[in-house]
Amino acid sequence: MTSELRESALRLSHELGDPAHDWAILAEGNVSAAAPENTMFIKASGVSMVSAELGDYVHVSLTPILRLLDDEGADDETVGSVLMASRIDDTAKRPSVEAILHAVCIDVAGAKFVGHTHPTDVNSLLCSSQAQALVAGGLFPDQIVVLGQYQLLIPYTDPGLSLGRLVRERLRAFTAEHGSMPKVIYLVNHGMFALGHTAEEVSQITLMAAKSARILAGALAIGAPVHLSARDAERIDTRPDELLRRVALGQKGETPWS
Repeated sequence: MTSELRESALRLSHELGDPAHDWAILAEGNVSAAAPENTMFIKASGVSMVSAELGDYVHVSLTPILRLLDDEGADDETVGSVLMASRIDDTAKRPSVEAILHAVCIDVAGAKFVGHTHPTDVNSLLCSSQAQALVAGGLFPDQIVVLGQYQLLIPYTDPGLSLGRLVRERLRAFTAEHGSMPKVIYLVNHGMFALGHTAEEVSQITLMAAKSARILAGALAIGAPVHLSARDAERIDTRPDELLRRVALGQKGETPWS
């Protein structure tokens, strides 16, 4: 089981890091996969997604990583020590510092696979005064089918422990408001996280997020985006034929966690 998960994470890594997509270059981005016994596989620090190998995916325990979130005295040195200590195999490479945020997505959101990328189209908006427009509402039906009716936008925060704490807080608030978890977390001046039930779903979410960003940028260049009404967006999000399309795409019910 764990070997299959590591292989799935590696294949997703190669897909998200494919230069043809322009979603991540060099050592940008990361992929994780939830594993049995409260563990996960996470890409090692500094490794290119497109050229990663099986040995570049580190098997770590979530428990010590998640405990960092409540350790008020933790600093960069503490984080580094805990990440190294979290390895199941102490000869494995150093896990990425983004392991903290991946752990939050798996623990709080219940995601099975998480893909972190920096798509140029998405970051063009996240690095502008129009970042909020990414979560202002649905623009077209397929966007809602793949990304859900609501997404989460996080202001720029220092990657690592600070970002992990803020995302945990905002995920809990998002659930209280919408009754479900987001499929996309946008990070201002940084990138995006796609949360899925399968590796394929993470790839689909990233693909649709990049397309949505291109459409939004085009609408902003012409004038102003015209969003679907809340009623129409809700209809798309819940109508039976669209739910069947989600199943056909390999998604599970209304969200990956239902």
